[in-house]
Amino acid sequence: MSGRTLFLLVALVGGAVLPIQVALNSLLRRYVGEPMQVTFISYLVGTLASLVVCLVAQYPVPTLAALSQTSWWMWIGGCLGTMYVWATIFTTPQIGAALALALTIAGQMITALLLDHYGAIGLTRLPATPERIAGVVFVVLGVSLTAYAKR
Repeated sequence: MSGRTLFLLVALVGGAVLPIQVALNSLLRRYVGEPMQVTFISYLVGTLASLVVCLVAQYPVPTLAALSQTSWWMWIGGCLGTMYVWATIFTTPQIGAALALALTIAGQMITALLLDHYGAIGLTRLPATPERIAGVVFVVLGVSLTAYAKR
């Protein structure tokens, strides 16, 4: 298996677990109440799981010198993740998991295309070629079919 194939498979599996996460969080909402409470629980459990992995793998603790070289905006990734998890918990009961995820994927694809094109936030610059734009257009068309399909 080539290195690229491994990365493609890991990305595919990472995406495949999102609908399960959305379904589990939506189910938990029935018992907990508010979407932000479920978001907190999700991140707390995820934080503990991440800590266990770091401890088992014996990853070194980042040095203060390394951390002091970062900018404040590099730390908001968790806040953005919170917004994503909350949005799926908030919308899934009303519009269904397929449409909620289709819309989040369309948003991800449009934003990712722009970030890649400009090499923003430290990403390698990958131009928005006609083929890549067409791929995003097909995603948006797929979202439209999901949104307007008869129930």
